[in-house]
Amino acid sequence: MTSQTDLNYATLFAKLQSILSELQREVTQQISALPQLNQPLRSFQSPDGNVTGSLLTFTGEELDWLVYSWFDAAQMKFGTTRLTLWLSPLIQVPHLAFEFGTKPDLFFYIDYIPRVDLWTDLSYTEEYYEPLNATYMALRENPNLSLFVSKALYIRQLQSPTPLCFTCPTTQDSLALIERTAQEMCSRWLTWVKQAAPVPVEHQAALAKRDLLMRKTVAERDPGNAVATQIFGKELADQLIRALWSKDYE
Repeated sequence: MTSQTDLNYATLFAKLQSILSELQREVTQQISALPQLNQPLRSFQSPDGNVTGSLLTFTGEELDWLVYSWFDAAQMKFGTTRLTLWLSPLIQVPHLAFEFGTKPDLFFYIDYIPRVDLWTDLSYTEEYYEPLNATYMALRENPNLSLFVSKALYIRQLQSPTPLCFTCPTTQDSLALIERTAQEMCSRWLTWVKQAAPVPVEHQAALAKRDLLMRKTVAERDPGNAVATQIFGKELADQLIRALWSKDYE
């Protein structure tokens, strides 16, 4: 098997889970994030048992809400893994989102989610997005990658000016690119978190309100929610959607 040979679904999905698991481990080793005491979505499945999944949530002083999840529809050769890192209002570093999947081509989305109006805070734009611009442009010009543009307005509104959102061939080379890029994005972000200046106390409530509204809106308006309802039924789908943004989802 060469690096250009298409890989089977099971191999692809296992590797994507492994990449995400390593990212989650790296983050929680450096930033305190305690798992919620009750994890009702630790293991779930569709009524017919053909689609399985897991959704774990963590919280802490610096990380307001961490979601680590996956679901696997092996018969359809479709699966997705997700790690979202929503910071607390103590600092104003961008949030960090990872999503990898098969559709059936490989798909990846990695982004630093802005927490300010970038037009009115150019220093924030230059500090957090200028370092990524070269990577973004290089991936845009990579002939093996196809830009993925969401049809949902609110998804695009959430994204930064440099969202790494692409589909690519199902090969070892693609997996290596995803892993390398994800590690670079995570390492840079962790450095920012460690070096961040504190947000003045009088500004923290407004930042927390903005963060929660953003988190709720993107979770509830995700175009994939209709598919989740079809697969899992309304009750479980609603619980999954709520867990993406709310600490009260049981």
